[in-house]
Amino acid sequence: MQQIISFLIRNKYFLLFLFLEIIALSFTVQSHSYHRSKFINSSNYITGSIYSNFNAIENYFNLKEYNEQLAKENVKLKNLIAQKNKQKPAIEFSKLDSLVYQQKYHFIQAKVSKNDYLKNNNYLTINRGENDGIKTELGVITSKGIIGVTTNTSPHYTTVMSVLNENSRINAKLLNSEHFGTLIWNGKDYNTLQFEDLPRQANIKLGDTLITGGKSTIFPKGILIGTVKNFAIKNNKYQIINIQPFNDMSAIGYVNVITNFDKLEIQQLEKNNE
Repeated sequence: MQQIISFLIRNKYFLLFLFLEIIALSFTVQSHSYHRSKFINSSNYITGSIYSNFNAIENYFNLKEYNEQLAKENVKLKNLIAQKNKQKPAIEFSKLDSLVYQQKYHFIQAKVSKNDYLKNNNYLTINRGENDGIKTELGVITSKGIIGVTTNTSPHYTTVMSVLNENSRINAKLLNSEHFGTLIWNGKDYNTLQFEDLPRQANIKLGDTLITGGKSTIFPKGILIGTVKNFAIKNNKYQIINIQPFNDMSAIGYVNVITNFDKLEIQQLEKNNE
């Protein structure tokens, strides 16, 4: 209290001047419409700027919530499109993320809680499990392309074999061709996948798009994978074809797990042929 009194005494002339200035400005604003309008406009501008900055800060801290909401809405949309497509005649089709789906698929949104990408055999862990309908051997994707295949499940979590795994084998094809091959990873660069077993008759070019081939019950045909980064030909065969994936495998946040409702029927039919 003594410090406050001392401060007032030391600055009494300045405080008196400031007080009189405020009174003078108040009289000026009240007695002149032009000054009053300028004052109000300035006040509104300052107040608006303050609210705008506070709103920007609030939106920044709510980004996580917005991302989760967006991911859930994307999954709902995908399920609606897949369900609607199932009800159409076989000759018709719907497009989802520029991809073609002709079977009935269900999508479950999940968040990645762990992501390895620097090992020879990398796995991800997602926060959905058996209680959410997740099973083994289900495809995992993002809006940009494939991520991997589910391997082990618990009630609340699931591990996913990443495409960055030396044991990963995924049927794939060129977007502009019906020639098929196998997508693998040689364990070297997490930004580069390999495409092998492609017939020499397939005419590939740098920048060609690679998609899933749909020859398995795990991934629908047409899921994006990446683009041809470079390739080499030896003895009239493709010696190596490197693929630049669309996904940045070091930064995976939300994923979708794909359930094929026709999977058991197809597997049983193929088993009978054996």
